[in-house]
Amino acid sequence: MPDPVTEPPVTDPIYEALLYCNIPSVAERSMEGHAPHHFKLVSVHVFIRHGDRYPLYVIPKTKRPEIDCTLVANRKPYHPKLEAFVSHMAKGSGASFESPLNSLPLYPNHPLCEMGELTQTGVVQHLQNGQLLRDIYLKKHKLLPNDWSTDQLYLETTGKSRTLQSGLALLYGFLPDFDWKKIYFRHQPSALFCSGSCYCPVRNQYLEKEQRRQYLLRLKNSQLERTYGEMARIVDVPTKQLRAANPIDSMLCHFCHNVSFPCTRNGCVAMEHFKVIKTHQIEDERERREKKLYLGYSLLGAHPILNQTVGRMQRATEGRKEEVFALYSAHDVTLSPVLSALGLSEARFPRFAARLIFELWQDREKPSEHAVRILYNGVDVTFHTSFCQDHHKRSPKPMCPLENLVRFVKRDMFVALGSSRTNYYDACHREGF
Repeated sequence: MPDPVTEPPVTDPIYEALLYCNIPSVAERSMEGHAPHHFKLVSVHVFIRHGDRYPLYVIPKTKRPEIDCTLVANRKPYHPKLEAFVSHMAKGSGASFESPLNSLPLYPNHPLCEMGELTQTGVVQHLQNGQLLRDIYLKKHKLLPNDWSTDQLYLETTGKSRTLQSGLALLYGFLPDFDWKKIYFRHQPSALFCSGSCYCPVRNQYLEKEQRRQYLLRLKNSQLERTYGEMARIVDVPTKQLRAANPIDSMLCHFCHNVSFPCTRNGCVAMEHFKVIKTHQIEDERERREKKLYLGYSLLGAHPILNQTVGRMQRATEGRKEEVFALYSAHDVTLSPVLSALGLSEARFPRFAARLIFELWQDREKPSEHAVRILYNGVDVTFHTSFCQDHHKRSPKPMCPLENLVRFVKRDMFVALGSSRTNYYDACHREGF
């Protein structure tokens, strides 16, 4: 798997789409858990995007792609723990989840997928993620004792079945046959995971300006407009209606699952249409990095979840044993602002089952010193972050002092906004923006 940060940005729309699909049979290198021998792993904080899902939108007047969302042992992609996962989930009906999570199914189970439902591919992706993290963090680094307790895990997810199920799949790969009585998933109403700090007018203003930028870029792209017009003619709806149906979402599903694009009596939606829309998305991401409106949105959007993570790390440095493994099962619109806020501007758009991990380490030779590593899809991106870009030039250690991350979250995120304010509330409510 290519490095998402140090390699040049992708320009080939088909290659980009293949990366997005991330079919689990592709072997992936992993740099999690790498540290000098005198460092001790203290805590791990995992942010994931849910796995592969059925589309959220339908191309008007076309047949929905026929994808089976039951979990079947002899169907690809497969994972050795798939049957055991289904069996274990069937025992979880009495488990303790924060409302409204307790009303959601614990694994996908429809012969024709429902809109937005996790697929077998999505389950396998996160079983693999969980197994990978188990091999590194439990077997190698002994992050959790064999008799781990509920308060050593922090589990949080949005109220969508695909995020809860993805979190459970990863957790099962990480802790096979876990004791249901020890598991508690918290519900997060906001895709930004901002908890009680979601009201932020300035963040919303950045988002409005970013959306305006997207709109103007689309207007300039005559080839994109022609493509939408052709597709609208094929399915016999107004162009405006087709665009509102976000056809790329459904087309990506066809592409990732090797299902033919839909046809009508007027013709077929084709790979050329797909390439044009995907190419525009790549161009949009490039301009988004240059214009930096999204960065403003991201710094304020990601601050609550990063602040919570830093607080958890600081408690761990004091010797507290609670919440040493945190898992946030989330969406692309969760991970994307966090990546942007960290300064990982070259990191690709979060694919299905993307994982962003913060590791906290203690130097055994200087027990009062702690350091962090940041990894994205198995690649160490610590020294690509804005708060630790130059540190490796001054230090031989392959990680970043925790103080750098703390200073970034407590102060520098606001400085980067051009604000003299050094707290979240004031930055969110500054006048005259």
